[in-house]
Amino acid sequence: MTAMPPPRATMKDVAALAGVSTKTVSNVVTGTVAVREETRLKVEAAMMQLDFVPNLSARGLRNGRSGIIAVALPDLATAFSAELLHRIVEAAHERGLAVQIEETATEPEREKELVSRARAHLVDGLILNPIRLEDSVIRYADLLPPVVVIGEVEQNRADHVRIDSRLAAADATRHVLARGARRVAVIGADDDPSIATATSRLRLEGVHDALREAGIARDPALEVNRLPWSMSGGADAARTLLGRGVAFDAIVALTDSLALGALHTLHERGIRVPGDVIVTGFDDVEFSKYTSPSLTSVAFDRQAFAVAALGLLESRMNDRSAAPRALTLSHHLLQRSSTDGRPAGYRP
Repeated sequence: MTAMPPPRATMKDVAALAGVSTKTVSNVVTGTVAVREETRLKVEAAMMQLDFVPNLSARGLRNGRSGIIAVALPDLATAFSAELLHRIVEAAHERGLAVQIEETATEPEREKELVSRARAHLVDGLILNPIRLEDSVIRYADLLPPVVVIGEVEQNRADHVRIDSRLAAADATRHVLARGARRVAVIGADDDPSIATATSRLRLEGVHDALREAGIARDPALEVNRLPWSMSGGADAARTLLGRGVAFDAIVALTDSLALGALHTLHERGIRVPGDVIVTGFDDVEFSKYTSPSLTSVAFDRQAFAVAALGLLESRMNDRSAAPRALTLSHHLLQRSSTDGRPAGYRP
């Protein structure tokens, strides 16, 4: 006969073991009222000893909150997603919030499922990174639970945190032009609308802005996109570029993962970086410092980005009537070895 599991510990049990009131235990669990450090540590030790799990559904019935938010990104496999999620989870935990993580890929239905959960009070708010406005539930923001949009989808329906991707891509392109490049290839965007995203469109426009300023005509043969935006995608895009038989002396890759894949293909073909071709990335993920050569990349403060997104979400959860706000964080170009020098150029 199977033994019955022991009864679940309650707040009263925790309070008795810690020698405090149940209200104090509740304050520690919810984080809504400051508790002295010594008292908090006693309560947390008692919770661990009793294997106490807060009853979030009951808590939600009392205050209308679950204490959980959801974060949805298009592709959790990328280094950028991992680093950004790490910062968001840290910032959420500092606010006493748990985080449910979702991957939306290119499937609008996944966003709709998140919204349904929020309406059922299973999550208190959403941080969404849609890839296209036309596919996203953000089009119906007036009907949504508290939501903050991150990334490049341009809209005025919901709170928004972003960097200026168009300007950042222009800055990366200006940098390679200042190094003497004149045939600038782009990996991550082209004329194919079926795989274009808000990010690829804006960053490609930024490249075109810088080329136009320099009096250089755009050459569609130098623009290649591959999905997913991964290292393998970047390697394949660079092979496609080389297969076109076009000359180029710089690559502006629209993410660091794409750039690393391109570096691999160039090395495979005996093309020197930065001797023949200079390369830039975007996002400054950790591996960009450790590639050979190290990768020049567009950087921004991901900690500040996460804090800004959580701050807007908490404000929206507390006041649904306020006008949507948009925050644009600063960026800068971190120059490393991959653009160190004047490129001789690749000639097929």
